[in-house]
Amino acid sequence: MHDNKSYISSFCKIKNNQVTLNGNLVFSKEGTFSEFIKSAYKNLDIKYPKFFKMDRLSKLAFIAANVVLNHENVTPEQEENIAIVFSNKASSLDSDRTHQESIQNKENYYPSPAVFVYTLPNICIGEISIKYKLYSENSFFIFDNFNAKHLLTYANSLLETKKADKVLCGWVEYDENNYDALLYLVDNKGKIEHNTTEINTLYNS
Repeated sequence: MHDNKSYISSFCKIKNNQVTLNGNLVFSKEGTFSEFIKSAYKNLDIKYPKFFKMDRLSKLAFIAANVVLNHENVTPEQEENIAIVFSNKASSLDSDRTHQESIQNKENYYPSPAVFVYTLPNICIGEISIKYKLYSENSFFIFDNFNAKHLLTYANSLLETKKADKVLCGWVEYDENNYDALLYLVDNKGKIEHNTTEINTLYNS
């Protein structure tokens, strides 16, 4: 009998100044978010200078995605058919505030193109797609709370309709120095069954 089940092959969490992969600590450092995420970038030996120009939401998503995709041996050369489905609550509010501050003072009016480009939350998906040459489906959803059911349904739909071979899913939230990320790769093989119970367990652990 053919097994149509999907599985979580790897997952990364970033919260409370810690980066974990499949439940194991990969990196930790006390300090502000900016200090922590910059140190994580260096510690993980990521060579992608554009990282330093990203907004905070994109940096958070980029590091989490890098941890998962590197562990799964995904490289830009392979051009794998991996879709990306992200979600959060605050959207791009952190960059929105920065942009608003740059335009509300009429005496010091200077809207920065470098900030404006990040006033859409799905820009973080673009950064990951460019780095890993992922050209499949991608979506970014806004919810009041972590929504495992929607992520499950959407990811499974992409797999069942053959729009993707794998799906990088999860939650990436940054708002006023509060940050929280859970990204996981959905595949046709793995040790963790892909269902709402397991997804919620990963998020709440």
